[in-house]
Amino acid sequence: MQPRIEVADVFRRHGAAYREAHAGHLGRTERRVMGAIEACRTAALGGHAEHCTDCGLVRYAYNSCRNRHCPKCQGLARAEWLADRQAELLPVPYFHVVFTVPAPIADIAFQNKSVVYSILFRAAAEALRRIAADPKHLGAELGVVAVLHTWGQNLHHHPHVHCVIPGGGLSPDHTQWVACRPGFFLPVRVLSRLFRRLFMEQLQAAYTEGKLSFFGANASLADPAVFARRQAALRRTDWVVYAKRPFGGPEQVLAYLGRYTHRVAIANSRLVTVDDQHVSFRWKDYRDHGKSKVMSLAPDEFIRRFLQHAVPDGFHRIRHYGLLANARRAPNLALCRRLLAAPPPAPAEPPADYRERYRQLSGRPLDICPCCGGHMDIVPLPRSPTPRAPHAWDTS
Repeated sequence: MQPRIEVADVFRRHGAAYREAHAGHLGRTERRVMGAIEACRTAALGGHAEHCTDCGLVRYAYNSCRNRHCPKCQGLARAEWLADRQAELLPVPYFHVVFTVPAPIADIAFQNKSVVYSILFRAAAEALRRIAADPKHLGAELGVVAVLHTWGQNLHHHPHVHCVIPGGGLSPDHTQWVACRPGFFLPVRVLSRLFRRLFMEQLQAAYTEGKLSFFGANASLADPAVFARRQAALRRTDWVVYAKRPFGGPEQVLAYLGRYTHRVAIANSRLVTVDDQHVSFRWKDYRDHGKSKVMSLAPDEFIRRFLQHAVPDGFHRIRHYGLLANARRAPNLALCRRLLAAPPPAPAEPPADYRERYRQLSGRPLDICPCCGGHMDIVPLPRSPTPRAPHAWDTS
C-alpha cells in the first residue's frame, strides 16, 4: 500500500526553503502554523509507547499539535464540539444559507483579516435577523450558527460564511414558536441586498476609523477618493447569497456541521503526490459541472495558498447569534422546547478520554493489541531533545 501523503510532508520537505524565500513577509501566525504541522505526532512533541503484555508488541504514539489549521488534529475537536451541539438541536427543519463577497472585498479582507472577517460575520447575521424579524417575512427572532470558510477547492482566497438556522423562531413577546413556510426560509434577493448594505456600511466605518491597511495592488485605496469609487462600484454589484435545500432532520444537521465546522483548507485525503517539483491534489471544478480534477502546483505556491487561510490568533471561526448567542442560549432553547412541546435533551455523558473517543470515531480500540488481542500498557515517552526555534511548535 502506498504511504499516505500529508500536508506535514510538504512542510517538512519544502518548509525550510519557503521560510528562507519569504523571510521578510512570513508572519508570526503562519510560522506557528507551519511549525505545529511539521511537529505534529512526532517525537518533537513527546508521546507514549503502547506495550502488549502478552505478545510484546510495541507501538509508538506521539502527541498531536492541536493546532486548528492542522488536517490531522480536527477529528477529536470536531467530535467534542458536535457532542455539545447535539443537545441544542430542536425538532424543526433546518436551513443552510451561504453569504459570500465579491473578489475586490476578498482582496481587502486578505490584508485585514480580523476586521473584515468580523464584518462578514456581523453583516450576515444581522441581515438574517432583520429580515426574519419583519412581519412580512417571518416576524420572529432567529438563531444562527455561522462558520467562516476562506477557501475554494483550488485553495484560492474565497471568504464566505455558512449559516445553519432553525426553520422558525420566537415571536416578539416570546409566547409562541413561529414556523417558516414548508421548504422556504427567507427571500434570498432581499437578504443579498441587505447584506451588501450592512457590509458596506461597516466597511466604510472601519475605513473612517483607520482600522484598515492597504498595500501592494491595493495601496491606492488609502486615498479616500479611490476608496469611495471602489465602494460605489461594489454597491452596484450583485452579491452572492444562496440558500441550499433544507436538511431532512437533526441528524443531517449534525452530519453537515461535522463536515464544515472544523474543516481546514485542504484535507490530507485530497493529496495525490509530493516531490521536489510539484504538489498534486484532487479538486472539484464547479465551473465545469463539479468535475473532479487533479491540480499540480509548485511547492512554494501550494504552501502560499495553504497559509493564506491561517486566521489570526484568537479569532473565532464559529459564532452563534440570536437565540443561539452564548449568553442566553440555554434558557432560549429551553423556552423553544416548551413551546414546541419537545422533550428535554438527554443528559450529557461525561467526556471520554482520547482512547474512548478514538474508539467511538474509528471503531478500533487502542487498548487491545491488534496482533494477539492482549492488553496494551502505556509507557510515557519524553519529548525529542532536538534544538528548535522558540516559535516553531507553539501551538496555542
